[in-house]
Amino acid sequence: MKILKNKYLLCLSLSSFLGFGQTVNEGIFIVLPETNVSTVYSFINEKGATVQNDGGLYFYSHFTNEGLYTFDGNKKTSYAVFQPYEGGIGAQNLLGSAPSGFYDVLFNNPTTIRAFELHNDMNISGTANFKDGIVQIDSLNGAMVFERGAKAINVSDMSHADGEVEKIGDEGFVYPIGDDGFYRYARISAPKDLQGSFLGKYYLKNSNPKQPHNNKAESIELIDNKEYWTIEKAAGKTDVVLTLSWDKRTTPDELIKNAEKTMRIVRWDTNKNLWVDQGGIVDMADKTVTSIAEVDGYGVFTLAAIKDDWIDDDEVIIYNAVSPNGDGENDYFIIKNIEKYPNNTVQVYNRWGVKVFDTDNYNAYDNVFKGYSDGRVTVKKNDKLPTGTYFYIVNYEFTDKTGSRMIKKSGYLHLENN
Repeated sequence: MKILKNKYLLCLSLSSFLGFGQTVNEGIFIVLPETNVSTVYSFINEKGATVQNDGGLYFYSHFTNEGLYTFDGNKKTSYAVFQPYEGGIGAQNLLGSAPSGFYDVLFNNPTTIRAFELHNDMNISGTANFKDGIVQIDSLNGAMVFERGAKAINVSDMSHADGEVEKIGDEGFVYPIGDDGFYRYARISAPKDLQGSFLGKYYLKNSNPKQPHNNKAESIELIDNKEYWTIEKAAGKTDVVLTLSWDKRTTPDELIKNAEKTMRIVRWDTNKNLWVDQGGIVDMADKTVTSIAEVDGYGVFTLAAIKDDWIDDDEVIIYNAVSPNGDGENDYFIIKNIEKYPNNTVQVYNRWGVKVFDTDNYNAYDNVFKGYSDGRVTVKKNDKLPTGTYFYIVNYEFTDKTGSRMIKKSGYLHLENN
């Protein structure tokens, strides 16, 4: 067992391998920028000891922090890597009763199911790179907290957080969460509060046993019986707009088949003992639905479909088939109700990403897409476009009692131009 009792100022260009069974720090251990240090054995930072990592620390086995594990926030050079040694496999335990402060951190463990067991409070201030391996967060002794400015990248079915994740700060955030091997994110808009704190978790479970689906607002036809999310506000005075994703592997087909018109976000209102509608702006390309405004409560959320006769007459509905053959049906790109929101833009791209149509103040009369290019990029003006699949982006200004904001809808449209 290697005991680190002194203050180390490490200036190595290559990794140093420390330890015989365990690597234990009982003093002050400093890793300088552009310095890499690694341990192939379990690492323990004892109570009263300090690790200041401003370089790179590679943990090839378990990690335990009982003291101070931190970095210099002004340098932003700190990174930690959790992965097995030389391609090995086996779960890594991240333990300890003291919170650990990381800047950048990489999770890279090919072990299937629970590659990482997090029983420590992990605070991330930079980037969490989910390269490989699922991080199982213990609900009692573990926490993953993204501080202001922090983000997660490369999240997938193979690597995400299984448990509750917290975001602190005034930025929007995509929660890197999942359950049972499925990455099923939720996204929140930026709260207007530097100290705003919101927690998110995904469950691949039916919410009906605890939140009966028969107890629902009149407008709701069907509630997702396979999955749900919890979003909680832990601190702050402002609220957020919520986005949930759907996936045909976990989301019932009955909800997806008419998603563009009927899909909504619903929330279990504990005071009313009732599922309530939080609205829904559907993005068919991203497979997401977003609350029409800031949610008016927190707790359990899931996907739902509203009844056909409750569809808002003023809702913008996009019909994604265009066949300009003069038969009076789909002769142009129909965007129902878009004329009620004159501050709008409509763009159409071909399969190579070339913009073939771009306009503002789109309407149902003279300013419409009829299968011809407007020639703003590389396609000649007034050229008849070939039959095929195109991609559209529609932005429009929506105003309600809370103010105005831009809403984006995007997806695919099929042009039949023969």
